[in-house]
Amino acid sequence: MSSTHIDLEAAVKHARKQLDEHTYNIVQRHFHESTGCPFWLGRKAELNFNPLTEIKGYEDLKKFPLFEDDWLRGGPVERWRMKDHADRPTYVFETGGTTGIPKSRVVVDDFRTDYELFSETLPDEYFPRGGNWLMLGPSGPRRLRLAVEHLAQFRGGICFCIDLDPRWVVKLIKKGWMEHLEEYKKHCIDQAITILTANHSIKCMFGTPKLIESLCLGLEDRGTTLAETGITGIFSGGTEFTPQWTRYCVEELFGGPPEESGIYMTPTYGNTLMGLACSKPVTAADKYKISYYAPQPRAVTEVVSFEDHNSVVGFGETGRVKLTTLTPEFFVPGFLERDEGEREMPFETYPWDGVSGVRPFHEIAASTTVGVY
Repeated sequence: MSSTHIDLEAAVKHARKQLDEHTYNIVQRHFHESTGCPFWLGRKAELNFNPLTEIKGYEDLKKFPLFEDDWLRGGPVERWRMKDHADRPTYVFETGGTTGIPKSRVVVDDFRTDYELFSETLPDEYFPRGGNWLMLGPSGPRRLRLAVEHLAQFRGGICFCIDLDPRWVVKLIKKGWMEHLEEYKKHCIDQAITILTANHSIKCMFGTPKLIESLCLGLEDRGTTLAETGITGIFSGGTEFTPQWTRYCVEELFGGPPEESGIYMTPTYGNTLMGLACSKPVTAADKYKISYYAPQPRAVTEVVSFEDHNSVVGFGETGRVKLTTLTPEFFVPGFLERDEGEREMPFETYPWDGVSGVRPFHEIAASTTVGVY
């Protein structure tokens, strides 16, 4: 057995120990009368076990029923605010809401913490400290806009944002108003190009795959390229992030890998409930395969059996993505994402399970409208 294998095995065990300790502490916090939020304190009596005495590690979370996203729809939203956060400035972020009531999550510090941790994974060579940012993604009541702005500020830069309403995009798609959709997309890209060509020294950006592609083509129509605008670092996210698209983006739109084009792109997988899962470095040698790793111990993703949501599939096998969120201000013990993928092995940087091939869950894929993502 090689020393590298032994080191990874030890790292996996250590990460698991950390996760068990973290789980215990988070459950204590969320179910203690002095700190917990009204929602979980109210549900405690409905459970057939006592979380304060019976949840000692991560595996014990299986005692909880699956988390239902409808619990996050409607108010009062204050029922999710921790008692010891009652006097703290509080944000509310929404997700969904194209039809019906959106899901809401109250946040005090989580988005800052998540993106400060993510900042540590960004190479300064391509995401220079002090560099300004462009946020080319959804605005309004979404966590992403404020989170990217905080990331820019945390790294010493200023963030420029565009107006983009993804709910309107989805409505245009559902109505079949493709001409309107193209005009709205053009409107968003025009905003971005105006900012990029206004001498603001923007070096980094967030963009969804579709918008990055549209931006590159829009710049091409104007006789320039993304590299010529000064962009060197991009982080992106969304289920449209496939190896095929990444190859096309890197080789055709950017003009080659970072050492040739000067542009480094890192995929991410995240949402309002999870935070941000980072990817292993994506390379041509690995056929642009994208594997995501959740920010343990604050969040855990597992690839579980379609039939038994408490059973993890084997490495390389396909299953549904199950999320558990464990932060001091938000507790989600087992939420089935609208995604599926393949279970990936731990590796040195992230010594816990990952997920690759993320795509809409096959049973709902046909009814899912992707929109700007």
